[in-house]
Amino acid sequence: MLLYIHGFNSSPRSEKAMQTALYLQQHYPQVDFQQPQLPSSPKAAMMLLCNITEQAKQQGQVLRFIGSSLGGYFASYLAETYGGRAVLINPAVKPFELFEEFIGPQYNPYTNEHYQVLPQHQDDVALYNTHVIRHPDRFLVLLQTGDEVLDYRQALHKYHSCELHLEPDGDHSFVGYEQQLDKICKFIQL
Repeated sequence: MLLYIHGFNSSPRSEKAMQTALYLQQHYPQVDFQQPQLPSSPKAAMMLLCNITEQAKQQGQVLRFIGSSLGGYFASYLAETYGGRAVLINPAVKPFELFEEFIGPQYNPYTNEHYQVLPQHQDDVALYNTHVIRHPDRFLVLLQTGDEVLDYRQALHKYHSCELHLEPDGDHSFVGYEQQLDKICKFIQL
């Protein structure tokens, strides 16, 4: 199973998610690829991701994750908790520290959903923090120094023992992501 986990206010219809789905259809059509739309509540999102992961594990499937931004934060938790390999794209490292600026009304342009980020969501997200990466061999981390949303140096520090791919410039979306898909699939051993 390969689980693609989108970021905050994103969707399986984001450019990276769609590029990933198309690449897998063309090169690895046999892979059980899942990319759910996450609920806006962090607890509900993680419950969905854990349920998908636990079901795949019970079926004896190899666990693989690709997570972007907040999805990378969630993918870290899943790979450390359940096993498997994870590719993180400009991952959030301490999203709970950023939540205050998002508290209040939010709009997801992909789903057309209007919702509220509540103070409780900050604490909920913190529950899934992997303080230390105990299994660095499970992670490939793709970073661009031009990320305008997250400080790439936090990820560089947290994932320093993992396989890192650091590019100058770029942005939070990870410019040229589609050119990394072959490397990603080799790392997660498709």
